[in-house]
Amino acid sequence: MILVTGGTGLVGSHLLYKLLKTNDKVKAIYRREHKLELVKKVFAYYTTDYESLYQKIEWINADITDVPALQIAFKDIDYVYHCAAFVSFEPDKYHQLRKINIEGTANVVNLCISHQVKKLCYVSSIATIGHHQNPQQLITEDTYWNQDGDNSVYAITKYGAEIEVWRGTQEGVDAVILNPGIIIGPGLWHSGGSSGLIKKIYKGMPYYTHGVTAYVDVDDVVRAMVSLMESTIKNERFIVISENLSFKEFQDQTASALGVKPASKEATPLILGIGWRLDWLSRLFTGKRRRLSKQMTKSARSITKYDASKLKNTLGFEFKPMQVSIEENCQLFLEDLKKES
Repeated sequence: MILVTGGTGLVGSHLLYKLLKTNDKVKAIYRREHKLELVKKVFAYYTTDYESLYQKIEWINADITDVPALQIAFKDIDYVYHCAAFVSFEPDKYHQLRKINIEGTANVVNLCISHQVKKLCYVSSIATIGHHQNPQQLITEDTYWNQDGDNSVYAITKYGAEIEVWRGTQEGVDAVILNPGIIIGPGLWHSGGSSGLIKKIYKGMPYYTHGVTAYVDVDDVVRAMVSLMESTIKNERFIVISENLSFKEFQDQTASALGVKPASKEATPLILGIGWRLDWLSRLFTGKRRRLSKQMTKSARSITKYDASKLKNTLGFEFKPMQVSIEENCQLFLEDLKKES
């Protein structure tokens, strides 16, 4: 039997759909009951028979930081896809990030060991891969990650989670780690993560930067996960990205697909510097969540280009072009917008 943690998230919900097409025995963990409807919504993008497919899932209400609840979820489990995580770049969320991303992953790994799980798939991030001094040099799985560098709190805790997975491989659990770029996919338009990017651009993002990072379609992430789990490959990591795009390129392509005006003002270092300081003051006096940290402004300007050759060469994997992904997802967003109005 298969267990999926984070079953109501972007990756988890799309993974469940793919798994259920070929597997009858799938368990999934959820924390908030109202998010279960999002899974049905995702299924409905791909099939009219989404209700019967959804009913095949054995849902377990659990938190990866709650070991007794996890013990129940792990009964009779052979394979685990660990998708659950907390995503935040707010410095004051560090302890919460540690608890969920590192301690939660340690709990999952420990139960994989004690239940003699055959294989574990962990969804990490390109945030845990190092950078080169030369921004034009492609980043690979072997690029050194400087633990003493100016890393975001999210990157630090996801890196710590990877350490827990590698520990598990030393204690008898076969594992694969995926490091996807910014994941684009439908369904969770109102979330604060990558799924919310299309909605933000639709509502209007006046500023752009020339920073570069990597993007990938959620379907490619899911296909890579399943392919690696079904293969004999073990105890290796893979960068999962389709293309390296500047933030301006992504915004322009998305705005065009949505039929809205693209960003027209460059967010210069001065503007970004003022922005994160004002955001810090707003947090201090109002208690509102941070929307722009110093680390985020640094990432917005940095040029980081990643190389997915290892995955392509190992599996003969082909990625969906980002232009196609953007157009498909924008179309689904606009259709959902009509339904809501």
